[in-house]
Amino acid sequence: MTLDIRRATSTDRDAILALLATSLGRESDPRYDALYAWKHEENAFGPSPAWVAMDGDRLAGFRVLMRWEFVDGDAVVRAVRAVDTATHPDYQGQGIFTRLTLHAIDELRDDVSFVFNTPNDQSRPGYLKMGWEVVGRLPTAVRPTGLAGIPRIATARVPAERWSSPSDAGTDAAEVITDVAALERLLGSLPPSPGLRTNLSPAFLRWRYSTPLLAYRAVVAPGGLDDGVAIFRIRARGAAREAALSAVIARDGDRRTEARLTRAVARAADADYVIRIGGGLMAPGAMVRLPGQGPLLTWRAVGSATRPAHWDLSLGDIELF
Repeated sequence: MTLDIRRATSTDRDAILALLATSLGRESDPRYDALYAWKHEENAFGPSPAWVAMDGDRLAGFRVLMRWEFVDGDAVVRAVRAVDTATHPDYQGQGIFTRLTLHAIDELRDDVSFVFNTPNDQSRPGYLKMGWEVVGRLPTAVRPTGLAGIPRIATARVPAERWSSPSDAGTDAAEVITDVAALERLLGSLPPSPGLRTNLSPAFLRWRYSTPLLAYRAVVAPGGLDDGVAIFRIRARGAAREAALSAVIARDGDRRTEARLTRAVARAADADYVIRIGGGLMAPGAMVRLPGQGPLLTWRAVGSATRPAHWDLSLGDIELF
């Protein structure tokens, strides 16, 4: 089929949202329109580049790559996350997803170094056929909040709910991270990362964790925001209620402060357990690594052919929303 693949423009927005609603079953929930704006138009790293496949005036498919930035030593590394994509039901099975994705990568060669994501078992084979590589399973650690939460961990092996569950645990993260000066002091104290780390800034943290759509909560270190903060949200995973620890930032990278913040989240959270990504072999705060569990990180070169050797990712870097 002859299709016109081009960059999406603002005039395509309504058709894109309608296609996402139709293909992903989102017609009845207005939050998805606001979520799209937050991810792709308000992103602290810049608006997301997007492409459409047009059959005349009809939208047949859509692909968007969310901008992301890392730091590697003193260097800023520009990347994109492979996130939303949709094909109209009338055009499925015709390779539109592949054509859009490869076209997007070709256009971004002079703009970003690589694309990354954590695709599920159904979509991963398609990415691997397009040259993606499996980096590995991201280390996942868990801590029950009490004895009653232990059996829930074993049964919580289904995808987590997209939307957060109501909670009064800790403090509204949006209130906590309004203190830009304190955030700058906290972030400025961090030592160099042993691997690629998200380019943290007050602007990024305020964009990432202030949205009411995902209702992030926060616990601040006893010495105040200058000393550290843990950001989390409560969500359902099957019959379990989990505290997803999206970010733990401690002054000077102090692991004792990380441990105190993690324990504070476990005490405050109205959840069965706390879960996080990263934290090393022994994640601070009496968290236990889950062998063989965790999302699979995949990567593909765009403007750079060298896969990063080390990654320093948090749950907030790879959360699906």
